[in-house]
Amino acid sequence: MSDPVTVRIGMSSARELELTVDDASAVATSYEKALKGKDNVLWVTDTRGHRFGLSVASVAFIEIEEPQDRGVGFAARA
Repeated sequence: MSDPVTVRIGMSSARELELTVDDASAVATSYEKALKGKDNVLWVTDTRGHRFGLSVASVAFIEIEEPQDRGVGFAARA
C-alpha cells in the first residue's frame, strides 16, 4: 500500500473539498469514467473510510498532490 495522497476537488459553487485518500489514481479513473457519461455521481472514500458522493456536473476540477518526503531532524534538504 502506498502513502496517503491529498486530493482537492473544486466545486462549481466556488468551494473545495480536500480529502486524504489511499489511491488517487482510482479517484482520477472514476472521474474520467463519470465524465464519459457512465456515472452521474463521483464516489470518493477517504483514509478514514468516509464516503463522499459528488455530482459530476458540479465538479470544476480535481487536483492530486504528489506524496511529500517527510524529513526528520534539521538537515538541509536538497
